[in-house]
Amino acid sequence: MRTLIGDRLRLVVKVLGSLIADEVGHTARERGRSKGNGRSPAEDEESAAGDAQRRARAVRKALESLGPFYVKLGQILSTRPDMVPPSMIAEFQNLHDQVDVQPFSLFEPVLEKDLGADWKLRFDDIDTTKPLGAASLAQVYRVTLPGGREAVVKIQRPEIREAVRADMALLRRASRIVARAAPRFNEVIDVEAMLGSIFDAMEPELDFTGEARNMDEGREAARDFRTLAVPEVLLATPRVLVQSMAPGMSVRHLDPRSFSDSERTDIGKDLLRFMYRGYFVQRTFHADPHAGNVFALPGGPATLIDWGMVGRLDKRTSLQLLPLLMALAQNDGHGLARAWADMGKLTAWANLPAFAADMAALVPKISSASLGELNFGVSLTTVLEKATKRGIGSAPSISLLGKSFANLEGSVRCLAPELSLAEIFKGEVRGIVMSLLGEFISLEQLGRTAMDLMVTATTSPEQLRGLLADASNRRFALQVHHPRTPAALGGERGSSYAGLIALGAMALLLDHRRRSR
Repeated sequence: MRTLIGDRLRLVVKVLGSLIADEVGHTARERGRSKGNGRSPAEDEESAAGDAQRRARAVRKALESLGPFYVKLGQILSTRPDMVPPSMIAEFQNLHDQVDVQPFSLFEPVLEKDLGADWKLRFDDIDTTKPLGAASLAQVYRVTLPGGREAVVKIQRPEIREAVRADMALLRRASRIVARAAPRFNEVIDVEAMLGSIFDAMEPELDFTGEARNMDEGREAARDFRTLAVPEVLLATPRVLVQSMAPGMSVRHLDPRSFSDSERTDIGKDLLRFMYRGYFVQRTFHADPHAGNVFALPGGPATLIDWGMVGRLDKRTSLQLLPLLMALAQNDGHGLARAWADMGKLTAWANLPAFAADMAALVPKISSASLGELNFGVSLTTVLEKATKRGIGSAPSISLLGKSFANLEGSVRCLAPELSLAEIFKGEVRGIVMSLLGEFISLEQLGRTAMDLMVTATTSPEQLRGLLADASNRRFALQVHHPRTPAALGGERGSSYAGLIALGAMALLLDHRRRSR
């Protein structure tokens, strides 16, 4: 592994060296041409913009040449204007994981090692002339199984897993150097934690048995949505994945006019509902639902493919994300600022009132806009940029969530640009809150609460006696104070996510009783 890390480091240094040499040469030539040429300020500005675009294009090509890990990293950086300049963001959005197609003979040893010497008996036919897809991690081929069923086989490139893991180790070391060299930057953007969330999400891409588990979970979650489907796993080994064929074509290339209006909007709504449920109920979400990974066919369900990159949220992060989207849906800029601060962390120089003012100006523009009227992915990156500028460190999971959300938005826009993300979320809040309430009052949660009380009884008898006395006098109230959030944003009131869920459920039940009268 150490040798491989060294090889990858030399490759990175070589690519960076080439970029630097090109930049130095271009600067020298530009100085020679501009010496005494009498250009106007407007011409100088246009030249500078051209230089920025050329530089960004060179960096994009360098990332593509370094392989899949750097491509994924660049795609995520395209949603982080607080880390890279606008010219880079525009170019990084063009990053793609398409590479030159390699001959099938390169992949045969992988099939033989993972499936055995008789691997050919598993397929009646395999189209080796032209793969369905070629990415830097794997190539995908159309196959026919015994009995005539059509399917696809995804085969990992030889030795790519080791190369990606070497890149991960290299970037971890680099992030620690950044933390030491730029502590102020690292305080507001924890690079190592951010990379950790990306690495965890990418791990199943390096072992297809993990991707198969993700697909099984996704298919189970999709059963509640009439217009959605997830491919069936037929065979999975660490480097070979056989799955059912996704009918139709990607929504990026199809003509939405071939669908009825109800078909288009139903698929779009279900895609959004499915992802909202993933964020808040399953706490597992597809991290790469771009338009190329959503296949659709008029008259049939839309199929969500490529489950190699999946994000997972812990309960606390998921519960902190919920009031954030609720504030957006309710056109509450100050509430969004408070939720964002609770989800992340405050630096010593944080300016929360200014951030709240930023959000109060931004949220009314996006709270009720449709996908055709506004790019919500860009709006999310604006929030990130403002938060960093005001000294508010965003949660490490935000990068992956932002990528997922921006990609999903683009997929839905291809089919139903008239939909509003906030309106669909409003319709889902009732079901989400009821699911969370059911989890809160489950036997497992009650058992955990009982254990917490037992620990409290052991470690702090006086505190327990006081709590029981309050309860017997019916004066018990659950409050959690958030010292990080100042009074200007509601910190003095205190809050409890369990209380939020319970109060929300009570409001829903009262509303239901009122409507049924």
